[in-house]
Amino acid sequence: MNKYKEFENYLKEFPSEDGYFGEYGGAFLTPELIPAFEEANNSYEAICHSAQFINELRRIRKEFQGRPTPVYHCERLSKLFGNCQIYLKREDLNHTGAHKLNHCMGEGLLAKFMGKKKLIAETGAGQHGVALATAAAYFGLECDIYMGEVDIAKQHPNVIRMKMLGANVIPVTHGLKTLKEAVDAAFEAYTKEYHDAIYCIGSTLGPHPFPKMVRDFQSVVGIEAREQFLDMTGIMPDAICACVGGGSNSLGMFTPFLADPVEIYGVEPLGKGSNVGDHAATMQFGTKGRLHGFESYLLQDENGEPLPVYSIASGLDYPGVGPEHAYLRDRGRIHYETATDEEAMEAFFLLSRFEGIIPAIESSHALAYAIKYAKEKKTGSILVCLSGRGDKDIDYVYENYGCGEKFDLDKYIK
Repeated sequence: MNKYKEFENYLKEFPSEDGYFGEYGGAFLTPELIPAFEEANNSYEAICHSAQFINELRRIRKEFQGRPTPVYHCERLSKLFGNCQIYLKREDLNHTGAHKLNHCMGEGLLAKFMGKKKLIAETGAGQHGVALATAAAYFGLECDIYMGEVDIAKQHPNVIRMKMLGANVIPVTHGLKTLKEAVDAAFEAYTKEYHDAIYCIGSTLGPHPFPKMVRDFQSVVGIEAREQFLDMTGIMPDAICACVGGGSNSLGMFTPFLADPVEIYGVEPLGKGSNVGDHAATMQFGTKGRLHGFESYLLQDENGEPLPVYSIASGLDYPGVGPEHAYLRDRGRIHYETATDEEAMEAFFLLSRFEGIIPAIESSHALAYAIKYAKEKKTGSILVCLSGRGDKDIDYVYENYGCGEKFDLDKYIK
């Protein structure tokens, strides 16, 4: 029996009408937000099959975003580890430097259709914030971005970019002052402003319909990558992988491959280790729970409260994961692995030194797993979603790791 056949009609079947992927998802909302999310869902359903909307989004992607982004063969990097060939889907070449603009331009177009005046969002690494500020500037909308103080300090270049694009960057000063608290603050603001604004969630999480919407907008990544890899090689890759925080770049990459004979790996941040507060590896250590209006796997205590999380990558330090990831893990279609800070940073410097590509630290987690895979398998191929470029991380990396001296990269030169 073909174990992939059950996924042939997957996108038509999931989520259900009430936003569930199996037992995960849903929309758990305060009474004042129920009409706001119903409006967003009804509006999205009205336009997602509209030729006018689709054609306008395609025009934007081609003329403004610079899509399609290429698939690139890392010939030198691959030779370091044997004959397993490493390929990259280059979302770092998407306008603004990451995959985030794929759904932000879609959400901005939806906001215009709904007659909204403002876009509200959270951001961790700043790439979602930059992308949404870009969309707001493009569509002539106001933009409020909530960002934890810790991430503001780590991602200063992206903070400046958001402000230059006209966004109002609002520091979040409570709790751990990172991504979870930024989501809290953005939801609170949306509760008060939903008549004139739309909350543009930065990943495949939150209440229905946002996990579905963001996945749909991001699926352009995997659709392009599948066609490009076949064109380049004539065959499917043996495996694909992407980093997983909330899950937008990974689900965008993965869903077009679900019915293909391809192994799929999501890579979470193990950070400093397995102790509570040292990582954000939800699939490894989480249990089912509820956060920010949806059900999924969460890192939580015995009372259901989110545990402290950590990752060197600001875009991955979230105590939960999108509900579709939880469902696909339970179905056994996606395997979830981890990479530590040190493994991600070595991969960061290896790609920089041997291929001339400086990746985002988030993306470096996926690359670290691809390197492990290449060392183990020796032959075949793995296609990595390089979700973003590392410009935003340069100051932080140099301050903490220099130019990679501690990793003794010369040992890889044969």
